[in-house]
Amino acid sequence: MTDIFREVEEDVRRERFEKLWKAYGNYAIAAMVLLFAGIGGWQLWDRHESQERAKVAATFIAAQRITNPQAAASAMADIASTAPKGYATVARLAEAGAMFASGQQGGAIALYKEIAKDDSGPIGMVARLRAAWALSDSANRADLAELLKPLDQPGNAWRENAEEVLAYADYRAMDMKSALARYSALAVDPQAPDALRRRAEAMTAFLKNGGAISYGSVPADAVPAPPQAPAPAAAPAKK
Repeated sequence: MTDIFREVEEDVRRERFEKLWKAYGNYAIAAMVLLFAGIGGWQLWDRHESQERAKVAATFIAAQRITNPQAAASAMADIASTAPKGYATVARLAEAGAMFASGQQGGAIALYKEIAKDDSGPIGMVARLRAAWALSDSANRADLAELLKPLDQPGNAWRENAEEVLAYADYRAMDMKSALARYSALAVDPQAPDALRRRAEAMTAFLKNGGAISYGSVPADAVPAPPQAPAPAAAPAKK
């Protein structure tokens, strides 16, 4: 009897499945077709994107090898206008550096500031710091402090770098007390990079020794003594 009931149950299930298939089979086939088409399309798109990224990477590396700053700036500008966002942002940063090296300081600083405004990540931080250094000999300290404000915050990975710029700005403004305090703090700051600490140590020693206000004196060039005339020969003694 158990076998009969099982056969009846299987027939009922089969009948239900056939009814469902007749009602919705076409939809199921269409869904499967769309699913496989979507998978195939995604694979093609991913392959295309990988190829494009490889092309951009090769173009960027080639542009980095250009030794002429003006030509390098032009090449990086072309990449920035066509590359995906990540490469475009890095290319703009490299373009600004090449512009600065070629003597276009004003345009380079403007581009650095533009990158810093558009990007709040590491690239924007680097652009902000480079703009500050480029302005460190001409801008007043208040403007530099405002430019570096996003970096000069507790916990920011770039704070020590910003502090170095401000220490130099104090030194340039002849505020030696503030400059010495900043350089002294940087020289012992465990969060500062080693190279930065060494620079701060050197500037601290320089300021403590009065180098900012006392340069000593340069001795006058030694004047060679005029050649001495040979002494006359002694007369022979008379016998």
